[in-house]
Amino acid sequence: MRASIEVADIFRAAGPAYRAAHAGHLSLVQLKVMSAIENCRTAALGGHVEACEDCGQWRIAYNSCRNRHCPKCHGAAARTWLAEREADLLPVGYFHVVFTLPAEVADIALQNKALVYDLLFKVASETMLTIAADPKHLGARIGITAVLHTWGSAMTHHPHVHMIVPGGGITPDGKRWISSRPAFLLPVRVLGKLFRRLFLTRLLVLHEAGRLAFFGTLAHLIERRAFLRHLAPVRTKRWVVYAKAPFDGPEAVLAYLSRYTHRVAISNSRLIAFNESGVTFRYKDYRRDGTDRQQVMTLGPDEFIRHFLLHVLPRGFHRIRHDGLLAGSARKASLALARELLDVAAPPDPDDPEEREDFRPPCPCCGGRMIISRCANAGDSLADRPIRPRRTGRPTHDPTWLGPRISRRHPAAGNGPPRVYRQNRRRQRRNNPRAGSAGLRGGTTKPLSPSIPTLPKRGRAIANIGRKSKSP
Repeated sequence: MRASIEVADIFRAAGPAYRAAHAGHLSLVQLKVMSAIENCRTAALGGHVEACEDCGQWRIAYNSCRNRHCPKCHGAAARTWLAEREADLLPVGYFHVVFTLPAEVADIALQNKALVYDLLFKVASETMLTIAADPKHLGARIGITAVLHTWGSAMTHHPHVHMIVPGGGITPDGKRWISSRPAFLLPVRVLGKLFRRLFLTRLLVLHEAGRLAFFGTLAHLIERRAFLRHLAPVRTKRWVVYAKAPFDGPEAVLAYLSRYTHRVAISNSRLIAFNESGVTFRYKDYRRDGTDRQQVMTLGPDEFIRHFLLHVLPRGFHRIRHDGLLAGSARKASLALARELLDVAAPPDPDDPEEREDFRPPCPCCGGRMIISRCANAGDSLADRPIRPRRTGRPTHDPTWLGPRISRRHPAAGNGPPRVYRQNRRRQRRNNPRAGSAGLRGGTTKPLSPSIPTLPKRGRAIANIGRKSKSP
């Protein structure tokens, strides 16, 4: 169901003027994101015709941009990710941990996204693994699933990492599972101090190596003394680390993270209005409690686009990472060992892979399954088939139309032409016997080759394969 207002509508209306006003100040990745969102599910990207297997009802569906910043794309990928993470859950308590960068460091991260965001991931994971391995605290190796968020609810730049961590881990010798206390994983003050020390130390190493870039109001930070003065306040400031057990279980936190694992900043459902006064959307003010937490904000179109583009990630950057027991190279073995130590049976592996779920909306006429019947490239017209209304007032195919056709080489063809194609072919043969006898759209009965007699239906075409025409 299409939302009444979408981010794409705002980009189409105000995007050209924004690009012209900020020419030379937008990166290539940002320009590609704007173009992808504007063209998503329009004729500019091509599309296909979906036909109902039962009644023949058809509709046009345009292709998506598949950009990871688009609010409309990757819904199926997010659901798949959520199902895979839920399958990895162990029968233990879980904790939601959040590492946040202070504002002074966030300003540096905005101009050095790839380096600082990567550093945030690595230092946060190292902090958790180091404190958890300390015998004074837990003395075990834990598993971590981390997701990067760069935004606050009001689309401000607020980089932080969410983590889902099991309440326990495997001892270094791999012979025992150590569980944490029910409502306590690790001391947050200890985590914050180690996180601050490791992050600032390695950030200074990046600066000394000349790998950090500074522009605008931060251009003076290229000098070492200015850089140290800028970081002086955060050396004594407490770096906030949040670590609590979720009230609704780990599934609720995973569901929350899955909403933004394959998109950024804002969803279309939060948009309220887009008019001459600007863009109005809902957000949460976490400084308030109760019903006052839900607030409404209005931004000008240019300011809305600027806020959105703040959260465009560098090309190839991984915003979802796993570490510890859940690291990719040892995830299966570590989970199997953890289940063995917890005396829990492993989930059964299906012998036959399950058929992929069809997320296409059902037929609006009869509720049947829709299949892809015809594809078109960008710029090709898909709405070139006449439609006649039924007596019930609902649209149907023109009886003279042969129906949507699928190339046999197309993966959507399956084991043969769709049912609707066969039904419409029979209908045409009844209405025009000459057209049906030859099996061609033009209705001609001329044989395909002088040496091959006319065969019924598809027999002639099959017999003609591999033969060469010979003169009599």
